[in-house]
Amino acid sequence: MDSEVRTLRLTTGITVPCLVRGREDAQPLLLLHAWGESRRSFDRLVPRLTGFRVYAPDLRGQGDADKPADGYSLTEQAGDAAAILDALDVPRAAVLGSSSGGYVAQQLAVTHPERVAALVLVGSPLSLRGRWSFIDDVGRLTDPVSEDWVRDSLSWFPLLHAVPRWFIEDRVQDGVKMPAHAWKGILAGLCAATPPTESGSIRAPALILWGAHDGVLPRRHQEALAARIPGAELKVYPAVGHLVLWECPDQVAEDAAAFLRSAG
Repeated sequence: MDSEVRTLRLTTGITVPCLVRGREDAQPLLLLHAWGESRRSFDRLVPRLTGFRVYAPDLRGQGDADKPADGYSLTEQAGDAAAILDALDVPRAAVLGSSSGGYVAQQLAVTHPERVAALVLVGSPLSLRGRWSFIDDVGRLTDPVSEDWVRDSLSWFPLLHAVPRWFIEDRVQDGVKMPAHAWKGILAGLCAATPPTESGSIRAPALILWGAHDGVLPRRHQEALAARIPGAELKVYPAVGHLVLWECPDQVAEDAAAFLRSAG
């Protein structure tokens, strides 16, 4: 299937690359990656999303996107996502967000509801307020960010399933590409934000995918997230940790595709 990487100049003042794959007349689907990753974290998912026009950008401060000193609040990150759709000339799309990318997706659905046809939230938080165990580690980062530090940081999110070595090494390189200020700024913006479902309403149809052994996001929060989005469906993956996208891309693709087709 034909694919290309486009360079998008956003009205929010930055330039980002975006993978575009699929037929032009297919259902549009925007993919938002997690903190510390890039569009390439969807490399194992995108080929399985047949029948969709997939858009997978690198987000501000990450991958090959611009890495300015500021602009990392949650509302600004959601503003970038809306600007990405503008630059692509896509008025409305389904949005799949992985981990913190799902938090950005929720904020996009609150602040720009007309742009979001449906949501797939993959290991996505209800709230990121509070003091996470790794905040101090991130706060001590300096440039250049060490490959060993990035590799060690993966232990924050234990894997219960085998994940290809090449995929993990690619994620390490994603982390090395990020300057310390981007690591810090994105995390600070996420943690300081009012949770989207507390600041507004989400009316888009939503599918929530969560690993039963997620040591970061408790089940009660996922149930609360589902309860705050009218009609949302929560699907629990047994024997899966926080990194649902890494551990079971086949199942994520199958469930997301079925849901998005039914949601129209």
